[in-house]
Amino acid sequence: MEMASIDGIHIHIVYSSPGVKGRVIWGGLVPFDQLWVTGAHHATKISFNKDVLINGQKLKAGEYAFFTIPGKKHWTLIFNKRVNQHLADDYQQKEDALRLEVIPVQLPGTVQRLTYRIRKDEGKGGTVSMQWEKINISFKILSNKNH
Repeated sequence: MEMASIDGIHIHIVYSSPGVKGRVIWGGLVPFDQLWVTGAHHATKISFNKDVLINGQKLKAGEYAFFTIPGKKHWTLIFNKRVNQHLADDYQQKEDALRLEVIPVQLPGTVQRLTYRIRKDEGKGGTVSMQWEKINISFKILSNKNH
């Protein structure tokens, strides 16, 4: 679990943290171009107590299942309204509240366990990141009231 308050926004992330354990993660354990729970077993849950902007796109306050579609060059981030989902079995795209693309960043070292981090940025807002193996994906959060 990871949580923080940034500019009055309480962000709460509940997730499973699988380990690398010598496995090929990207394109192996986690296939490219397929929906992933961005954790293990159950979809990661992320909640916001206020309306937010995620990379500039509006998302209402509430709790969401957080899925991704990892790609070699781009990842799709998905905030889905149906919170309690096991793997991707019950996922339905029509229940998506927001989808956006980000570019994964290669890390210099290996992160052995999947880890989410929330950090306040200089000025307004913050950044949520997920790191595992040698990949980092992240998105910026701002209060929707500022825009």
